[in-house]
Amino acid sequence: MKNNIYIFIFILGLLSCSNEKKEVAQISSPNSNIKVNFNLNTEGKPFYTVIFNNKTVVDTSFLGFEFTNVKALLDNFKIVNTYTTAFNETWQMPWGEQLDVVNHYNELRIELEETSELNRKVNIVFKAYNDGIGFRYEFPEQSGWTEVLVKDEHTEFNLTEDYKTFWIPGDWDIYEHLYNTTKLSKIDALQYANHKNLAQTYIPENAVNTPVTMVGNDGTHLSFHEAALIDYSGMTLKVDTKDLGLKSNLVGSENNEYKVKRSLPFNTPWRTIQIADNAADLIESKLIVNLNEPNKLNDVSWFTPMKYTGIWWEMHLGKSSWDYGMTQNMNTWTDSGDAHGKHGATTENAKRFIDFSAKNNIGGVLVEGWNTGWEHWIGFEDREGVFDFVTPYPDYDIDEVTRYAKENGVEIIMHHETSAATETYEKQQDTAYALMQHYGMHSVKSGYVGKILPKGEYHHGQYMVNQYNNAAIKAAKYRVAVNAHEPIKATGLRRTYPNIISREGLRGQEFNAWSSDGGNPPEHLPIVAFTRMLSGPIDYTPGIFNIKFDEYKKDNQVNTTIAQQLALYVVIYSPIQMAADLVEHYEANPEPLQFIRDVGVDWSETKVLNGEVGDYVTIARKERETGNWFVGGITDENARTLDLAFDFLDDNQNYEVILYKDGENAHWNDNPLDIDIEEIEITKGSKLTVALAEGGGFAISLKKK
Repeated sequence: MKNNIYIFIFILGLLSCSNEKKEVAQISSPNSNIKVNFNLNTEGKPFYTVIFNNKTVVDTSFLGFEFTNVKALLDNFKIVNTYTTAFNETWQMPWGEQLDVVNHYNELRIELEETSELNRKVNIVFKAYNDGIGFRYEFPEQSGWTEVLVKDEHTEFNLTEDYKTFWIPGDWDIYEHLYNTTKLSKIDALQYANHKNLAQTYIPENAVNTPVTMVGNDGTHLSFHEAALIDYSGMTLKVDTKDLGLKSNLVGSENNEYKVKRSLPFNTPWRTIQIADNAADLIESKLIVNLNEPNKLNDVSWFTPMKYTGIWWEMHLGKSSWDYGMTQNMNTWTDSGDAHGKHGATTENAKRFIDFSAKNNIGGVLVEGWNTGWEHWIGFEDREGVFDFVTPYPDYDIDEVTRYAKENGVEIIMHHETSAATETYEKQQDTAYALMQHYGMHSVKSGYVGKILPKGEYHHGQYMVNQYNNAAIKAAKYRVAVNAHEPIKATGLRRTYPNIISREGLRGQEFNAWSSDGGNPPEHLPIVAFTRMLSGPIDYTPGIFNIKFDEYKKDNQVNTTIAQQLALYVVIYSPIQMAADLVEHYEANPEPLQFIRDVGVDWSETKVLNGEVGDYVTIARKERETGNWFVGGITDENARTLDLAFDFLDDNQNYEVILYKDGENAHWNDNPLDIDIEEIEITKGSKLTVALAEGGGFAISLKKK
């Protein structure tokens, strides 16, 4: 047993319960603030309730399944046995928001059996933590039942209040939506889709995607999600606006009547509810990763958390292109359009980013558009086989670029855009990963833009869940870490497979460059921090200094101040953080660039100093390697003043402190580049008041002297 793990298990009780006695099975969190009750009604239907601080937050909610090949599993159950256990360990993240993670819960396991002639068995397992609950279904091996074809899962979350809810629609293909803030009773995902004219996405029900976060009148905070999504369909939540309930609605496929196909025995993903009495505790919660299995890869020291630059933002601005602008025919290249001469992924351009990164404490360079296939990568029905993941364009010398990068202490980050042609990518993965291993590349950014091929599958269904997971598991064999874009949502698998380092899975920075709706509004990220970020790391690509970029896109801009762009390196967590702007824009602003040079990416501690969902948040993180602290705070469209207390700093330690804050006249639209940078004195116990402009923020570096 490793010295950093302490496991303490108690068998608290073994109860034999009969259906006639109707004994309630109960479990409480270690601090007793959360209680879960489980029972059967008179028809033998299983249900549960959740109580938080002596108030019922989830009322009678039933559990069960419909299948396409056998009778539904909804009622006529008896309780065979119940078991309660306690578990307490501390495990360490190889990289993450903190080093030590406490995994402390009480568990209730209920063994159910049908009273009908089928006598099928299913177990329901609840884990109660101080920060929420998780529960799942376990289908044990049993005689006469070897396979299930799940038509739908009927897991209910019936609420007792019309919560203020922060939601995106239950789209089966993308999560790239702006968040809505409404009462639970006012959620209308279908009307949202019609209003937005989302022809390229699929929203079949009045449902929301998870995590979905809610705030009650008394300050109770709830966030619904799932953990350990493996070989199963992603779960959306269908909304009952009248009775204030949520019900699992699995993502399906046009190719099958069923939504999940599994052989027994198997377990479903955990259905999770994070529960807190304040917003900050939602972010500090580790419920999602704790519900995943321990590290199966063992040593992953070959991956180093890093900042990176790259050939990417310039394509979104239109300065350059992904495609070479020529097509290959019989091993010769011929002009194919306007892009020729604008290709971004050239040897010369890559070296320019390598030079800049090497000078500015930035460990990696991403190169998009390096490989053949971009001329016909999307919108073509026959795009299977278009991309070649090992063949560079003629103006990109991969040998020279990787040699030059290594000479300068910089690692090239590979890019694999699959164009959602999954069979093509699957066939080439071993060759593509082997190429990376040959060049000493340890990180890949993968993309899945477009409608899934084979036709009829959706990004969030079981077929694609397996595609994403299997790609990462295979990548680990080649010492490759995966940052997936257009991904399946994060569900904490980074604990089990730590080479799953980050992902997109939200409306990212690029929407500011070209979206016709004006880009991401100032409220977007103060919502994201309490919704999408609860599921796991985000590759949001912060650090845009040229906020307006009128020379490229007069009708678009980034809707924050430059100070907020700095704050995002602390607020939005990822073990890889892009300095996303162009080299020339950083070189023109050396003073704010200093924060990007200094800020860490891998943390031993994280403290959420304040926050309200959708309004503002301030987060402090301590860098593992140096012990330096960094603080970031952001606000929505409203200016506000925040009071900070530095009780978290080390005792008897002096720091070199630089504050980057909105200038007196700063405003996300009217004056986004107004920034004040000053050295200040801060020690443990110091207090500081910071003014944030509309759409603004602040960042603080506290480097040990």
